Amino acid sequence: MNNRKQRQRGSAMIEFTLVGIPMIFVLISVFEISRGMWNYHTLAYAVKEGTRYAIVHGSDCSSDPQNSCGVTVGQVAQRIQYAGIGLDPSQVQLTFTSSGNSITCNLNACLGNPTVWPEAPLNTPGSALTIGASLPFQSALAMFWPGAASGASFPTFNLTAGSSDIIQF
Repeated sequence: MNNRKQRQRGSAMIEFTLVGIPMIFVLISVFEISRGMWNYHTLAYAVKEGTRYAIVHGSDCSSDPQNSCGVTVGQVAQRIQYAGIGLDPSQVQLTFTSSGNSITCNLNACLGNPTVWPEAPLNTPGSALTIGASLPFQSALAMFWPGAASGASFPTFNLTAGSSDIIQF
């Protein structure tokens, strides 16, 4: 009986190594995929909110002739930043497109952009506009890549989202 106990010594450590390490990898994978999905969903939602804001602020958005309803790139960018809680504004790249004319800027730079968008006559009801966004994403899963050395740079890929709509007013 004593001989049998000596043969089983250390088996718990080997079992943990065989099961525990892959389970830790699965746990980290779930968190990283969830973080990537959250970033993408937040970016897509923010872009959609910016587009919604822009389509209701065309040339005819008010019956009051004193009200000029045009919006600026900065105002749309503020709406995107407000809806994109948790996104790093220095990392978000935006592209505003209306009838082939486009403006591309970083979200931080867009916030102070006083350019009217979409510009007349492209801001009439029925005109199409598109907002696109890109956010670089780097996953911590890369540190588990075979052969990854300390201090190695890991690949980054861009999460992209876009929204198109027709100006309503």
